[in-house]
Amino acid sequence: MTGSLTIAGLGPGSDRQVTPEVTAAIAAATDIVGYIPYVARIVPRPGLMLHPSDNRVEMDRARAALQMTAQGRHVVIVSSGDPGVFAMAAAVFEALEDAPQWQALDIRVLPGITAMLAAAARAGAPLGHDFCCINLSDNLKPWEVIETRLRHAARADFAMAFYNPRSASRPDTFARTLDVLRAECGPDRLITFARAVSTPEEAIATTTLAEARPDMADMRTVVILGNSATRRVGPWVYTPRRAG
Repeated sequence: MTGSLTIAGLGPGSDRQVTPEVTAAIAAATDIVGYIPYVARIVPRPGLMLHPSDNRVEMDRARAALQMTAQGRHVVIVSSGDPGVFAMAAAVFEALEDAPQWQALDIRVLPGITAMLAAAARAGAPLGHDFCCINLSDNLKPWEVIETRLRHAARADFAMAFYNPRSASRPDTFARTLDVLRAECGPDRLITFARAVSTPEEAIATTTLAEARPDMADMRTVVILGNSATRRVGPWVYTPRRAG
């Protein structure tokens, strides 16, 4: 029996933003694997096994999914947003590097709407010109690497989207990030805080770096910093395509 492994993005939170392709893959699955709150979004049904696990066991999760696929199961690994953006697609391919016996398996990656793009759409078009995306978590890379990337991106005048800005275990990282950005960009740069986009708890707020506070962000928040040309038009924030 031939199995399959699909690595799928569930979008930022609302079921309306799950693509039809991902919905079809979930409907055909025998097993769903993923972080606990993402698996909780899947409606149980007869014949479907749910395998929720903690957020810090990504490699174990990837290996377990590959093993089930090799046994002939039809496995879907679910991530929020897009599975290739700070999510499970990279973990699966990392696991494959050490497991040549699994490299011929039927594996697909299905894209999803990222939290970054959903947040930008709610705000207007702050990522309308060149931009970069930085994960502020120092779980897998040191703060020194994060700071270097922040400074270079600011000096290149990129708009920036930030994932994982602040958590209970990292209460000070975002404060340090704001200090670096103020030093490099000045106090008037626009910054948008987009929390829980597409869910009932959604909250969008745009302010300046001078007014930004660390407690405006948590792990459900995507933060978008404009470039030097980003500006307001009515209630919206956008970056002109002719900037730079």
